[in-house]
Amino acid sequence: MMETQEAAILVVDDDPGMLRAVSRILSHKHHRIVVAGGGAAALEAAREEAFDLAILDIRMPDVNGFDLMRTLKKDQPGLDVIIMTGNAEDPDENLLRAIDEGAYYFIQKPFDRRVMLALVHRCLERRRLRDERERFLDRVGRELEEARQFQLSLLPPPDYAARGLTIAARYQASNELAGDIYDYAETRDGGVSLLIADVAGHGTSAAMVTGVVKAGFRASHVDDFEPCKVVDRIREGIRDFDPGRFVTLCCIRLHPDRDVMEYVNAGHPESIILDRDGGVRLLDSTGPILSSALCDFPCAQLSAAFGAGESLLLYTDGVTEARGLVEMFGRDRMLTAFLRGEGTGAERLDAVLDDVRRFAGASARDDDVTLLTLARDGS
Repeated sequence: MMETQEAAILVVDDDPGMLRAVSRILSHKHHRIVVAGGGAAALEAAREEAFDLAILDIRMPDVNGFDLMRTLKKDQPGLDVIIMTGNAEDPDENLLRAIDEGAYYFIQKPFDRRVMLALVHRCLERRRLRDERERFLDRVGRELEEARQFQLSLLPPPDYAARGLTIAARYQASNELAGDIYDYAETRDGGVSLLIADVAGHGTSAAMVTGVVKAGFRASHVDDFEPCKVVDRIREGIRDFDPGRFVTLCCIRLHPDRDVMEYVNAGHPESIILDRDGGVRLLDSTGPILSSALCDFPCAQLSAAFGAGESLLLYTDGVTEARGLVEMFGRDRMLTAFLRGEGTGAERLDAVLDDVRRFAGASARDDDVTLLTLARDGS
């Protein structure tokens, strides 16, 4: 609210002369003044309308100004208050109490009109800036929520079952906008391709890069999602980003008819294959992180066996690096929780997340967490 616009000001004093004086001073500045000769009249006025500012005398026959201020602010929490007093005793004590009680300022009678005008001006300007800030934060909050919903729309369904394959995913953002992303798509030969990626950082810039990663993966349908082609497209997409904005990812394409998968791991935590007998194999990194500073460093595409009854587990470092009191959650705890889980892949992922929350407590939300599992039928 600009001071040049009309402000609603409540003036409370048991001295009619003081009410007239304050009204005369402030009415020249286009403010709308409501006067009250005591606490009861002030509360009645406050029930009828909201005020931008209240100017209250401390000593009145029916109420103490501090008590009146508390009651008014209880009903109108955003109300600003200036305290007036004609008591010359202990002015410093009155000043301190006025500030402690939540008044904007304290003014001693008799006062110069310029002092009153300056106080009112500053109070209303402060209120205007506060209102602008609240509107700005509300707008930012709405926009962040819209961006969050858009980012969530980039993710495929968390569950998939077809072609003798089952996929489950779990995704938890540490902030409104995350740096993790996963995706999957069917390939022409009856298999699937999976992607999991982690963009450095959080917030808007990280979320923008996840969109680039998603676009690069989906555009690779022309190459039937060959992992090295996926990486090349994503690398090209982030070429113009700051070198500090790097991406780790793992892309896997499964050929079920040949019991083999092809994969590229660009600086991402090792994916894990669990065979039907409980054995564990790691898919090590095949190249460096993706960054505009490393555009000329190739990533190798390798193959690994993946037969019937086996499972694949992909994850971001928000899982293994979740920190407890003295150490990180780690890969061994993650595997133990995954293997302990019973039933579907989704239930196993939920078991991992439950253990992470118990281990790390509140700090479990310090980083984005994504888990992705693929299982082949045992027949």
